[in-house]
Amino acid sequence: MKVTVYNCREFDEKELFLRYEKELGIELVLCADAPTLENAHLTKGSECVDIITSKITRELLEAFHNNGVKYLTTRTIGYDHIDLEAAKEFGIKVGNAPYGPNGVADYTVMLILMSIRKMKRIMERTNIQDYTLAGIQGRELKDLTVGVIGTGRIGRTVIQDLSGFGCKMIAYDLYEQEEVKQYAEYVPLAQLFAQADVITLHTPLTEQNYHIIDAKSIATMKDGVVIVNTARGALIDSEALISAIESGKIGAAGLDVVENEFGLYYYDHKSDILNNRELAILRGFPNVTVSHHMAFYTDNCVETVVRDSLLSCKLFVEGQENPWEVA
Repeated sequence: MKVTVYNCREFDEKELFLRYEKELGIELVLCADAPTLENAHLTKGSECVDIITSKITRELLEAFHNNGVKYLTTRTIGYDHIDLEAAKEFGIKVGNAPYGPNGVADYTVMLILMSIRKMKRIMERTNIQDYTLAGIQGRELKDLTVGVIGTGRIGRTVIQDLSGFGCKMIAYDLYEQEEVKQYAEYVPLAQLFAQADVITLHTPLTEQNYHIIDAKSIATMKDGVVIVNTARGALIDSEALISAIESGKIGAAGLDVVENEFGLYYYDHKSDILNNRELAILRGFPNVTVSHHMAFYTDNCVETVVRDSLLSCKLFVEGQENPWEVA
């Protein structure tokens, strides 16, 4: 069997792909670039394609289909970057490669702590040898209520991690988990918005929760609320977020994801003028920490997604039960 791999990173993934190519008996075509119509010809002869968070459009899926591709796997948990309706139309099955929850959970707790302790401002001052204290007084987690939206694997791990800090925790999810209830109280979403001092997002992006945080929901939140997002950028209306930060309604934000990040993250754009005004504004605020969709990025995660994405392809081609197939 043959698999075409896009966005294969030379510095961390390539060695792993070559190792698992031998171990699993798979022929790989490795491409460092994102999939495009111009390089779609690389999929000829491949039954499977392996991607990351590149936008996979109907046109790309049609090109893959015409080249004989039957399975598309993404080295991510989320798969909202794939046009699932088009994939179904062209008979292409879709799989994901979930990694362990600890990396993102650790990163989330770090962003919460950085936000409530004003770490961005502290680090900026230290870099210019400004050792004054005015304006950098922080808060302690034990005095705060943390609201967790989404209690899947990552949300549950965040709640377990935060339980040691002594903070009150409330949670919202369409499907309540019994193990969460020993640490947090499930409440309606409106109640979470109204009561939480810190709100952290851990839900997949769907049509129903697109812009779950918008001007209307922000208006119901506490003054000075902290927003943390390590899930998907479009869960937050960027314009509403910016307005609320400017007005002081939102006291701080820790963002590993932003809207319209496709084509920006994981590339060197330091000499480019970016077509994302909201990102530029958010990065400029002293109380907003922005990183580039990398909360997942740990040794364990990289090896897991490379291995499992290829195992998923192998199981599909061999017609075996495939736990990673999602659509």
